Amino acid sequence: MIAALLSVLLAVATPAPQHLPKITVDAPYVTLTLQVANTEGQRETGLMSVTDLPAHTGMVFVFDQDAPVEFWMKDTLVPLDMVFVAANGTVRSVAANVPVVPEDAPDDSIPRRAGTAKYVIELPAGEAKKDGIAPGVRLAELKKL
Repeated sequence: MIAALLSVLLAVATPAPQHLPKITVDAPYVTLTLQVANTEGQRETGLMSVTDLPAHTGMVFVFDQDAPVEFWMKDTLVPLDMVFVAANGTVRSVAANVPVVPEDAPDDSIPRRAGTAKYVIELPAGEAKKDGIAPGVRLAELKKL
């Protein structure tokens, strides 16, 4: 009985990975398959609780305008590359190899990553460089979002 109750409590406390619509985006060396997070709730949950992110997959966060954005990496369980992209699809910056934060880290010590973007793409750590994604590269398919 206690084990069943604990199991229910953990399921409620831990967000499940999202299953969102996907888009394919042509990077210089590969085609990426990205889940599209375009509502506040979807963006807030992001890739929380995802324990495995295969190569050439990730999530694109779509914002209402091209403006400063900040990401807080709490409950992100895989190391990531974060790609900040302008409204015209041009990569502005890449935060490479953003590490996983220990579960017991105090909230005020959890690192943040910031940039100016209309779109932010999260990929497995090291993926951006392997796929040819760097400042100045254009990812044209994002303008369709």
